Amino acid sequence: MMISEITKQLWDNGILQLGVWETIYMTLLSTLFAYIIGLPLGVLLHVTSPGGIKPVKWLNAILGFIVNIFRSIPFIILMVAMLPVAKFTVGTSMGNKAMIVMLVIAAAPYVARMVESSLKEVPEGTVEAAQAMGTPTFTLITKVLIPESKPSLITGAVISMVTILGYSAMAGTIGGTGLGQIAVSWGYQRSHSDVIWICVLLTIVIVQIIQEIGTRIARATDKRIKQ
Repeated sequence: MMISEITKQLWDNGILQLGVWETIYMTLLSTLFAYIIGLPLGVLLHVTSPGGIKPVKWLNAILGFIVNIFRSIPFIILMVAMLPVAKFTVGTSMGNKAMIVMLVIAAAPYVARMVESSLKEVPEGTVEAAQAMGTPTFTLITKVLIPESKPSLITGAVISMVTILGYSAMAGTIGGTGLGQIAVSWGYQRSHSDVIWICVLLTIVIVQIIQEIGTRIARATDKRIKQ
């Protein structure tokens, strides 16, 4: 692959470096807000499920239905549909602020299911032992369920972050910035394939860094692994 003059200009002018930063910025901030919404939602889905510590069939059914609806919509379609929501929330339907709103809306239901799945991995005996000692529900969630599922929750967070990173690249098609926007505007639309592949390689590097850091943290918090 030959490096074209436009790619050199993008690098020399700091556009590619800015794209990397904007991609990381959108991914981290979107993941944070997605977990602010998705973590309690996932806990609620687990707690109210049949066999949960506080089963509430109707509430679990409603929450599950809403989560499944948003998870079923392809992100590119969801982005377009949520443009009015982004404009109402942050005052604009363009730029990173609007993209972050749409990324959070798309990722929060995904995060909720990841959290629910992680909590299900906690052994029933551990939960039953805590219940037998009269542990209040909130304490059971914060002191037993979440700590015991921490390695799985961290692994899920890494997967969610990588998924959001992929979403952020698609956001470049409707006004977002970052590597996705550079690949579309400077690569695809101007027929510079090397720009596209440079953006792909940079994205792969970011993913590998996220994966490595997340794996190390998950291993460090896993009590089953001897340190």
